[in-house]
Amino acid sequence: MIGSLDPDQNEREQRILEETRVHGNSPEAVRLFRDLILSHFRAYGRDLPWRHTTDPYRILVSEIMLQQTQVERVAVRYREFLDRFPDFASLARASQSEVLLAWQGMGYNRRAIALQKTAQRVTDDYGGRLPADVETLATFSGIGKATAAAICAYAFNMPVVYIETNIRRVFIHFFFQDREGVRDDEILPLVEQALDRGNPREWYSALMDYGTVLKKRTTNPNRRSASYSRQSRFEGSDRQVRGRILALVLEEGTVTGEAAAARVAEDPGRVRRILGDLVREGFIAETGGTYTCR
Repeated sequence: MIGSLDPDQNEREQRILEETRVHGNSPEAVRLFRDLILSHFRAYGRDLPWRHTTDPYRILVSEIMLQQTQVERVAVRYREFLDRFPDFASLARASQSEVLLAWQGMGYNRRAIALQKTAQRVTDDYGGRLPADVETLATFSGIGKATAAAICAYAFNMPVVYIETNIRRVFIHFFFQDREGVRDDEILPLVEQALDRGNPREWYSALMDYGTVLKKRTTNPNRRSASYSRQSRFEGSDRQVRGRILALVLEEGTVTGEAAAARVAEDPGRVRRILGDLVREGFIAETGGTYTCR
């Protein structure tokens, strides 16, 4: 029933909205809010594969995948990726091209390289054990403060305080009903106040699912966030062409610039520029006009 509320939950939501409209983040409003979020999750929470584990490696993989890819696509690729690379050691010792091939279809391929660098660092410097510390995790490749906090919440059940898209949406909807330009530093104290410190793992999962409900039910509250920006169009973008070119090099192993332009049916000048970018960023190598996997 993700995407809707039953009549009782809808009535409870309206009561919370009225309470916050009149009294703001009163203890009663926060109590009602927490009860609604958790009761909805316990009745209708999504059955996602990474919710069946607390293994830090598997949580790390899911969080990196979820950074910029839809849940439905991640759910499929997550299982396939773990079948190929079941632990830090197997990912750390793989070739870059193997990792990128396993990542195909996810987009934003820099995440795959960053994930492998993290696996190598964990293996080399931490004895194969992911540190249970937000500040330390935030120093790893591809892991910012929000992802580091999410890993600590889901893998280690730590009562960390953080904001991401769905969390922001929920708090703006309930506690900033008539506001525009809501800043994250205004939301964070509410996230801390509402946090279920007894089970942050469940609490953040519940917030994520309620954020998904709101996205389908209402005009996106995140449009009223100071952090909001529209995502650029994907169709026909350099990002789309980059993905097609990289997939071609990974599939063929070796390709010339002219062959790449013909295969992806794009302007040769544009393809040469993108190939150059991929070389400079370490995705592929170039020798005498021929491009190969690293």
